[in-house]
Amino acid sequence: MHLHKYEKIWLAFGMASLVVFLLVIGFAAFWKGTHPQSSLDMIDQNNIEAYDNFKPENLGLQEVADGKYKVNIVASTFNYDFGVDKDEKPVKTIRIPQGSTVLFTITTKDVVHGFQVAGTNVNMMVEPGHISRYETVMKKKGEYTIVCNEYCGIGHHQMFGKVEVY
Repeated sequence: MHLHKYEKIWLAFGMASLVVFLLVIGFAAFWKGTHPQSSLDMIDQNNIEAYDNFKPENLGLQEVADGKYKVNIVASTFNYDFGVDKDEKPVKTIRIPQGSTVLFTITTKDVVHGFQVAGTNVNMMVEPGHISRYETVMKKKGEYTIVCNEYCGIGHHQMFGKVEVY
């Protein structure tokens, strides 16, 4: 089989690119120890209440310092649990002051879910047995929809909430 000079050049370029790509991935994954974020904190998915952040009284928005907030959330079958209000009704809207730094901490009991605050840079995969965290600054006022962007079953479309930045 005869290869033209330009075919040989492109073939060599493609093979060299593949080798460089595999070396970079191997270096990052094995030697540097780079892992997905969710592998950092593991939790017993059958007993998430044992972890302080996910006790029923600690769910939802909490101010941890001036201008800094933490939001603890449990995702479960077609629902985000943000806690309950003073009337014992489920909270569906999280109200955050504009310019605040917010740490979203979320886990799930059952299957893989997604957590996205549409219109912001908040986007996480929520896996059973893992704690996902994302910190962001809520700069613009408005109402943002929280959606599950990983198909989690037949009631997936009912899994939503709101973030209101005021």
